[in-house]
This record gives sequence, C-alpha cells and structure tokens, in this order.
Amino acid sequence: MSTQPSTGPTPGAERLPAGATLIISLLVGSAFVMILNETIMSVALPALIADLHISAATGQWLTSGFLLTMAVVIPVTGYLLQRFPPRAVYLASMSLFSAGTLLCALAPVFGVLIAGRVVQATGTAVMVPLLMTTILRLVPESRRGQTMGTISIVIAVAPAVGPTLSGVILSALGWRWMFWIVLPIALLALAAGAARLRVTAPTSRAPLDVASVLISAVAFSGLVYGLSAIGESATGAGGGLPPWVPLGIGVLALAVFVHRQLRLQRTSRSSGGAVPLLDLRPFASRRYTLALVLVATGFMALFGAIILLPLYIQEVLGRSAFVAGLVVLPGGLVMGLLGPFVGRAYDRLGARTLVIPGSLLLAASLWGFTTLGERSPIPLVALLYVGLSAALALMFTPLMTDALGSLSGELYSHGSAILTTLQQVAGAAGTALFITVMTLASGGAGIDMAGVHAAFVTAALISLAVVAIAVLASRPSRTEVTTDA
Repeated sequence: MSTQPSTGPTPGAERLPAGATLIISLLVGSAFVMILNETIMSVALPALIADLHISAATGQWLTSGFLLTMAVVIPVTGYLLQRFPPRAVYLASMSLFSAGTLLCALAPVFGVLIAGRVVQATGTAVMVPLLMTTILRLVPESRRGQTMGTISIVIAVAPAVGPTLSGVILSALGWRWMFWIVLPIALLALAAGAARLRVTAPTSRAPLDVASVLISAVAFSGLVYGLSAIGESATGAGGGLPPWVPLGIGVLALAVFVHRQLRLQRTSRSSGGAVPLLDLRPFASRRYTLALVLVATGFMALFGAIILLPLYIQEVLGRSAFVAGLVVLPGGLVMGLLGPFVGRAYDRLGARTLVIPGSLLLAASLWGFTTLGERSPIPLVALLYVGLSAALALMFTPLMTDALGSLSGELYSHGSAILTTLQQVAGAAGTALFITVMTLASGGAGIDMAGVHAAFVTAALISLAVVAIAVLASRPSRTEVTTDA
C-alpha cells in the first residue's frame, strides 16, 4: 500500500483526453444499471413465488445464479480485454445484458427467467473490469483517484438501491416491469456505445486456453456455490450435496488453475502458444496484494451487513421490509457520494492516509453494531450503517486505485479481473460466515437477538484484523514487478 501521494503534476493540472469524460460516463452509467440487477430480485421473491408457483429455495437462485455466473465469467475478462478492442467488448457486454433483460421480461416460466438472469450476468461480469481498465488507460496518474472514485457509485450505490427500487416498482406495477423499465435504458446505452465509444488499446491474438476456462469455471463456481450452500444448510434450507463437496472441488480446481496459469506464463512467450487466461503477475506487486486483502475483507463486512441488517430489523425489531430497505439506503448513497471526494483526497495524500482512518471507522461502526438490542431505535441502526459505509468509502477507492496503479499497462485487465472476481468470492464468504454464526448462536430455532449479536461480534473481530493490516503494513519497496514475476 502506497504511503505517498501519486507522483506527477498536481491534481487537475493534466486534462483528460478529448471525449474521455463522455466515455467514462457511459461506462459508469452502464455498469450502474447492470450491477443494480444483482440485488433487484430479492424484494420480488414473494411475488415470483405466487406468480410462477415456485418455492423460496428455488427463487433464491435468481440471485445466487447471477452471482455464480459472475464468478465464472469474470476470470475470462482478462483475456477478452487483451484480445479484443474495448468497443467490441462493450458492445458484446451490453448486447448480452439487453438480450437477458428482454428474456426475463417475457419469461413465461421460471426456467426461462433463470436463463435470462444468466445471460444478464454474463454481460455484467465483463463491464466492471472494462470500466476499471479504461479509466487506467485514459486518465493521467495525477487524476486517477478522483476518477476511480466514480466506481464507488457503481459498486456501493447500485446494490443498495436495488431492493428499494424493486420495492417501489412492485408496489405500483408487476415484477416484469423491473425488466421493462431497465431494457430501454440498456438499449440506449448500447446505441450510444456503438456511436461514441472510441478507446485505443493494444490487442493480442494469442489463442485462448480452453482448459483454463473450464478449470476456472469449476473452481470459482465451486467456491461461490459451496460458500452459499454453507449459509443455506445452516438455516435448514440446504439440500442435495453437502457444502464441503463443491467447496472442496472448488479449492482443488483453483490450485490446478493457479498451477496451469504459472506454467503458461513461463512457456507462452518462448513457444508462442496459449497465454494464461488470468495472468497472476499482479500478485508480484506487494502494493497490489496488500490492497487486495483489505478490499476482500471490506467486502466481507459490507455483504455481511447487507444480509444481517434486514434480518435484524424485520425479525428482531419487528419492522417491515420497506423500513429495512430505507435503513440501508442512506449508507449506500453516502458511500457513492463520498467516492469522488475520497478520490481527490487520494490524489493529494496517497492511500495510507485515508485507509488507516477508514479502517478505524470500520472497526468503530462494527463494534457499535454489537451494542444493538431488541429495542434499539431505527435511527441508531441507520447511523451505524452510514458510519460503516463512510469507512468503506475511505478504503475502497484508495485501495483499488493504488492496487491497479502499481501495475504496468499490460496487466491492467488481469489485475481488474482478479480484483472483481475476489469481490464476488469475498461477498459469498461473508454472507456464508455471518449467516452460519447467526444460525448456530440462535440454536437453529430461527432468527433471534442472540444469533444476530454473535454475527455482529464476529464482524467486529474481523475488523480488528483490518486495522492491524492497515496500520502495521510496512512501506513496500519502490521496485514493483510490473512485467515479469
């Protein structure tokens, strides 16, 4: 983690290339609409159960299937962004998302709806790495923090707004309108990208290593599915294979995947054969690896809070789902609104100056959650979540910018793909961990204050590790490996 502000001219001294603002705005808007769909289905589950005659366990796959697809496709984006021009990748991504959205809107049965969600997720998985890589290519180093701050709006606000937006739509219209409203926006973005998106980037015609694609699919789907199944089995909703089976397969496949990528890194340059699907050289950068650990831990806390707070508000405090959605909404908005300001501060001060206060605020907020009880006021819950969101805003933008900024241009696409993949796995891990702790502490007899309190204590203890890493991490060597491991 860098302890110094970025070098070069003072922030604002370097202007963005012509058309860069329009391109970045287009990509940010497209990614926002796409990521919104990760959580938009959660509130619609009761309506889908009644309309499509499915069980709650089956309906959950509308969200789980989306995340699974993301985890499988994201590792491939590193190769895609090196093989094809950004414009071609964007058009393919938006076309898939638009087609999936139309399929969902027209779905006569659940099987068609889940297929549409998978197609949606395939397009979504490519967009965030494309957004990060494009910003790094277009924006001068002295302004990267400010510009990367806009990604916070996509990452933080979209998942938070999703349940609230779906609740508003469902209160006035049917569940299909969640897709009919999004479709024209997606088509407009597709048309705008076809007309205006022009980004110059080097491409490589190296062949795709199909074996790596298959192995990565088994690895990351096994990890995400296994982690999700842990939470389901803890609540008594699981079925079929025990969670350790897909989890074990995922871990084994991941080891094979890493071994193959390292071997391809050594042989591809001399033989001219297939290149690694996911180049692992970013891990040679100490700044990148340290930031990755902190981002993953932060995402565990974020997803844990997103899953725990609605359960606490509804099951313990006895409030409605609408109230639960309103409580978490301000936190997501705060994180998104702080993103650009934190980015400008990073350009002036560097990462460490922001990450250490952020980690301390994260710990204070999570320990604050441990004080909640059966009669805690709703404003206090909302205030604690706003504090958590502000802490993560102080951490995410500097960490992501510092991590990717430590790499050479040829590694941008792979570094962003690794970062985005880890976010999905960390989110699934956080959800599984906190649901499992909550269920075990409550004795498996439903959701009660004892279980929620135990989960909050677990999150608070994890936050101490985040503080320790942020404070005690030594300054990395000035020599970062950016080409060869």
